[in-house]
Amino acid sequence: MTQATIKPLGDRTRANWIRLRTMIVLRWVAIAGQLIAITVAQRLFGLQLELALCYFAIGVSVIGNLIATLVFPENKRLSEYENLSMVLFDLLQLSFLLFVTGGLNNPFSLLLLAPVTISATALSLRSTVVLCGTAIVLVSILATYHFPLITQNGGLMEIPDVFVFGNWIALIIAIVFSTAYSRRVTTEIHSMSDALTATQMALAREQKLTDLGGVVAAAAHELGTPLATIKLTSVELLSELQSWPELAEDAALIRDQADRCRDILRDMGRAGKDDLHMHTAPLMTVLEEAAEPHRMRGKTIEFSIDPTASDTVDQPAIYRKPEIIHGLRNLIQNAVDFASTTVWVEANWTDRHISVRIFDDGKGFPPYLLGRIGDPFMRRRRPEPASSERPEYEGMGLGLFIAKTLLERSGAELRFANGSEDPTDRFNELGAVVEVIWPRRQLDAQTTNGSTSLGENLPIRI
Repeated sequence: MTQATIKPLGDRTRANWIRLRTMIVLRWVAIAGQLIAITVAQRLFGLQLELALCYFAIGVSVIGNLIATLVFPENKRLSEYENLSMVLFDLLQLSFLLFVTGGLNNPFSLLLLAPVTISATALSLRSTVVLCGTAIVLVSILATYHFPLITQNGGLMEIPDVFVFGNWIALIIAIVFSTAYSRRVTTEIHSMSDALTATQMALAREQKLTDLGGVVAAAAHELGTPLATIKLTSVELLSELQSWPELAEDAALIRDQADRCRDILRDMGRAGKDDLHMHTAPLMTVLEEAAEPHRMRGKTIEFSIDPTASDTVDQPAIYRKPEIIHGLRNLIQNAVDFASTTVWVEANWTDRHISVRIFDDGKGFPPYLLGRIGDPFMRRRRPEPASSERPEYEGMGLGLFIAKTLLERSGAELRFANGSEDPTDRFNELGAVVEVIWPRRQLDAQTTNGSTSLGENLPIRI
């Protein structure tokens, strides 16, 4: 799985996740509330309502719910069109009830915001625009045309026209604002959810690769003795079977195949000498391992130690955590993608901190994106002349998000900048600069006496 294959889920896909049962339950709640409101208005406040029309509107909702309950299975997932139809029906039904009960003079007119908000959080942009436009038209109609509210004494219950106009303006603003606000927040949540899912997939893949490397190295270690025995025995047989050419040929074949098995296991287990050695490695070794997949891509990757590093502190041996290796690999890949010829990976450590800086000699990060680097699924906000030089930054930004999330999970702090922004830096003529800083106590595998604790090396048992 590559980053390019990870795509954010579309609005239409998510709209298909809503169950019919959920919409039915919500509609039953709305029906119960409408019946209570009509009963209280008539019995407690003595309002003379058009009860036949009111009960007709509620009855249509009841019949629709009963049909949906009896015809469709409980686990049915609604399509985008079906969801839009149900929410639009609820909006029209509520508007009709308001039409026969005073229009915008009715304080329950605020409930028109509910279907619009639901569409903004659950449906696609096109469906949301359709529903929002319909709601604005219905509110405008209700402001002018409606059945009046008549009191028990026959008087009209109306608020002044200026308040009706104010309610109309307020509802339109609320529809637009709540729709835009809900949709923006929902989109951010969905994007973060998709990106975190991709991060977990990337981490799981790196964990499997790390575990596989440890198993292979341990297998090579454990199989070394029996393979050596097979080879020794085959050599002795070969020397004793010189008088029988056919048998000697078989013994030679056994010897050659034992050598081949040894070579295969050595190649597969070259990442470590045994399973315990896979857990920790010197900092520079881990950096070289993270950069290994990108060494043959036509760019030079140079490793160095910061000259200002403390000479009194030994190079740390750090835990080879999958999130650290994968995060650093993503950052190095990003630098290789945009470098002209060379990428520099520089390490520094003190008795309190461990830091890694990654430079490239490319054009640097677009200035208007510096504050947003690490956000998932970034989109271009405005055209920039520099965008053609680093066009991939106008894409999803998922790779840097995964790297940032995984490294922060290991306790690191990340900084993104351009080399030209720091005139005192010796790399001030270069492009992008990424710095990763860990507290040493969180990454260093050294024990208090300066040695690395590996534990007991146990054999593989089958």
